[in-house]
Amino acid sequence: MTNSKIATLPRYEEFAPWLLVEKRGGVHVVSINRPQAFNAVNEEVHHAFATIWRALAADNDVRAVVTTGVGKAFSAGGDMAMFDRLIEDPVARQHQITEARTVFLELINFAKPLVSAVNGPAVGLGCSIALLSDFLVMGQSSFLSDPHVAVGLVAGDGGAAMLPLLIGLMKAKEYVLLGDRITAEAAVKLNLVTKVTSDESVLDEALAIGERLVALPSQALRATKVAMNMHLSRAALGVLEYALAEEYTSFSTPEFKERVAAFRARSQK
Repeated sequence: MTNSKIATLPRYEEFAPWLLVEKRGGVHVVSINRPQAFNAVNEEVHHAFATIWRALAADNDVRAVVTTGVGKAFSAGGDMAMFDRLIEDPVARQHQITEARTVFLELINFAKPLVSAVNGPAVGLGCSIALLSDFLVMGQSSFLSDPHVAVGLVAGDGGAAMLPLLIGLMKAKEYVLLGDRITAEAAVKLNLVTKVTSDESVLDEALAIGERLVALPSQALRATKVAMNMHLSRAALGVLEYALAEEYTSFSTPEFKERVAAFRARSQK
């Protein structure tokens, strides 16, 4: 999938070029559009994800949503140049932390069905978006990863708050504290994925699930989803507040600064 094939719907132009919204059949597709950076999340992508869910919720034409990434990745995680800016600017950092809270809450409270089509790495915020979806389709070579701790950050925007509820505390510590990748094969064993398919057919499989959801009675579908997500929201919110506050502090630690500088130095060689 390339961005040259995606014409974003006019009512969603405010989110372009970072998020592109198109309608395929009865399903709306939201595509992260930084393929040259493997869809790494910069300030603009982050802000778009904090604000798009209310627009989709208010659009009566939206019956089901599929998220994916343009190119070879769902999202490679946080943009290192953005991290540099957040290290130097505590006001921008606080704004980012506030938006991270908004993204989590908007996703968990989004009443319409959401399917993630993970076409490659889903790292950091990408991992959280995938795991907060109602259905998850992964390509055979794709993976999920929350590397916050490994780079010196508290896992504030999802992993610490959500993953223990999905796979149990002991396994969650393995993947959040050590930052190990959750491969498609591992995701099956952990009951984290709806379907694993070939890399080439991830979006098609996600759209097929989306069309099944579109065909269901909308009020019954949405209210039942909201009820089920209450298990997550009621258990996760206190953890989220603590973890985000500590993530803000992490940006000032020497360990994080050193890791960001080392990564950027390697990437510039």
